[in-house]
Amino acid sequence: MNDTGKGLATAPLPVHSSAMTDQTAADRNLAMEAVRVTEAAAIAAVRFMGQGDEKTADQAAVKAAHMALHNMMIDGTIVIGEGAQGETSRLFVGEKVGTGDGLKAQVAVVPLEGKSIVARGGPNALSVIAMAEDGAFLSIPNIYMEKIAVGPGLPDNVVDLDREPDENLASLAEAKGVAISDLVVCLLDRPRHGQLITKVREAGARIRLIQDGDVSGVIQVTEKNTIVDAYMGIGGAPQGVLAAAALRGVGGQMQGRLVIRNNDEGAAAKAAGIEDVKRKYTTEEMASGNVTFAATGVTYGAILNGVRTALDGAVTHSLVMRSATRTLRLIEGHHDFLRRDQGD
Repeated sequence: MNDTGKGLATAPLPVHSSAMTDQTAADRNLAMEAVRVTEAAAIAAVRFMGQGDEKTADQAAVKAAHMALHNMMIDGTIVIGEGAQGETSRLFVGEKVGTGDGLKAQVAVVPLEGKSIVARGGPNALSVIAMAEDGAFLSIPNIYMEKIAVGPGLPDNVVDLDREPDENLASLAEAKGVAISDLVVCLLDRPRHGQLITKVREAGARIRLIQDGDVSGVIQVTEKNTIVDAYMGIGGAPQGVLAAAALRGVGGQMQGRLVIRNNDEGAAAKAAGIEDVKRKYTTEEMASGNVTFAATGVTYGAILNGVRTALDGAVTHSLVMRSATRTLRLIEGHHDFLRRDQGD
């Protein structure tokens, strides 16, 4: 894999007068290892792009990510994955991953975010992973979460889930020094968002609707040159934790609150140790500690290009973020299948 050096750093890397510390080296190695997991999953999934079979695409991504994770030099535990033990044989919550050596870390992984996207050959499908060292990810069931997120460089609490959309947009516009009409809000295109969409439009902001993949939607607020200023709406709770991990890497802000639709979901939240289901969670409460986040584009998207394949290799486009240094790096990987098949 080649790193083209296309990087966007939100803060400079620390400079050392002598060789970097073992811990710093381990952190940076972990970042590259995380990218290798998402690259493997993306390459496996893209083989089924446009084939109308989301289950097979997802299974291929899960298998590839599982294999890559077990080769990592970490003592890892899955905290967000494919389900509970007994529901899935790979990447179940509580599964130990890695060689058992190296850094001890919690692992949150979605090998294929946007299964239906890949099945129909649409945009913005990703493979994503986050790892927390000396911290933790919010233990959360696979239910819905209400979310609001903005990018870095803004005043604290510039937006809040308890405010109306017009109030949040007015606050955000003031903080950015622009008119509300200059703002773009990203939302999932779902019937449940009908009222929210109406309120955003009435406030004067513009909207970008996406079909699937709310992690990719949140990531769009992290780039300085993106046209997306905020993400709003209801999506998966595990994806909310992964999105919070991404925002930790660049200093963005996010709030999340569980959406309990029935008694079963209430029981699932209680089983996960959540007593107050109406609580608002901050970015740091959802993803604490030294967080590494990586994503690889499976199909073409607003932030990352999709996998390009050939008979003898593939080109991938990924990003990796580290909260310790507040850096976001874009990585172009060139994969030689011939050398891999020869065991190199």
